[in-house]
This record gives sequence, C-alpha cells and structure tokens, in this order.
Amino acid sequence: MLKERLYDYLLHLGDNSMILGQRLGELCGHGPELETDIALTNISLDLFGQVRNYFQAAAAIKGDGATEDSIAMLRYENEYKNTLLVEQPNDDFAHVIVRQFLFDVYHQLLLKELMSSKDETIAAVATKSIKEVNYHVGFSSTWLKRLGDGTEVSHDKMQEAVNKLWRYSLELFKPTDTEIWAAESGVGADLDQLKPIYLEKIKMFMDEATLGLPEATVFQYGAKSGRHSENMGYILADFQYIQRAYPNMKW
Repeated sequence: MLKERLYDYLLHLGDNSMILGQRLGELCGHGPELETDIALTNISLDLFGQVRNYFQAAAAIKGDGATEDSIAMLRYENEYKNTLLVEQPNDDFAHVIVRQFLFDVYHQLLLKELMSSKDETIAAVATKSIKEVNYHVGFSSTWLKRLGDGTEVSHDKMQEAVNKLWRYSLELFKPTDTEIWAAESGVGADLDQLKPIYLEKIKMFMDEATLGLPEATVFQYGAKSGRHSENMGYILADFQYIQRAYPNMKW
C-alpha cells in the first residue's frame, strides 16, 4: 500500500510539469521574439527534466518492465493526475504567460516544502529543481507586470486571460486522497497550508501588474481525479503518437 501511494504521488508531481512542458513545447519557433521563444523552450526542458526524475523513481517502484517513457506516454487519459490549468491551450501570448505564472507560483511553494520531504528522491529532485523554478517565477511575473501595466491593448489581453484562467487555479490546492496521505506522512506538502500563501503572492503580483482577479468565480475541479477537459485528448494524441505507433521503439 505504501509503494502504491508513493507511486501515485510521484505521478501527481510529474504530470503537471509534463503536460505544461508539452504545451510550452508547442510554442517552439512561435514565440513573439527570439529571446522569449528560447526562454519558453528552456522552461519546457526544465520541466521535462524534473518529470524524468520523478518517473524514473516511479518506474523503479512499479517494476514489471515499466520505464519513465511507458509511465509518461502509455497511460489512458483518465490515469493522468495533472490539473485543468496546465491543459489550457496557447490561445495567445497573454494566456501563455498567465497560465505559466499561476502555475509557477504554486510550483515554487510546493518545491520549497518538498525539499524537506521524508522521501530522499523527492527531496533531492526538489532541491535541484527549485533554482530552475525560481527563474520560471521571475520570467512569468516580469512578463505579467510588463504586459499588465503596459499599453491599453496589452492590459486588456492580460485581463482577459486572467478572467479565463483563474477559475482553474485553485484545483492545484484541492488535495486528492494521495496528496492528503503524502502530507500526513511527511512525504509531500500540505496544500491547505500553501493555499493562503499562494493567494497572497498572486494578489501582490496582480496589484503590481494593475490586474484584478475576477469576483464570484466558479472554480473548476476534477482533472486530478481523471476528469479532464477536451483539451487533454488533443495533447495526448500528439504526445503519445510515436510510442503507440511504434511500440517498444528505442532511440
């Protein structure tokens, strides 16, 4: 039972970064300028590097010939533990930045807690990854302020993105049974404790960007339990194609 819980928690940790990394990978060659294009691609690579570490550990627990590749790419849609937020499409650069920012602030808080995890592998991954995620927060928050407090057009586009994406943010802090187990056992973070810190930091950055959080938001949940949006199927169609078309292929 302990191994099953730990395996499931590693999927929780890896899937958000993996699906967001895939979304950012779609932007390679499509950034608004060369430097930003390269930065988004590098953030994607950072996230996939973290995923590899989580899924190598998960494969060792699962056994039966499981690999990081099979865990990443050969599950069914309802077996992925990522949130609705990271599934959302790259509608425009404003949506890319707001989605990234909302995740980055959460990710930074999460990793700071995981650095003290009782699981040595999780603690090591968090300690290594926090430097990367600190950069991610700097990147997305800088663009949030630059565009939010920029021209009238950039402000309106950013506000529109906030209005659309904010509804998906708090699913990050709605714990599943596995995340509750992880917090109680000292393996994972207590999401209930992180939530008010997150809201305070988000509000601070939004104020600096002259952006407002929508009132009376109906928040959306369910993806961490396998109830994903229609976007997830399209993501997996691209993400899983090679592995399913050429089973057991090795580079």
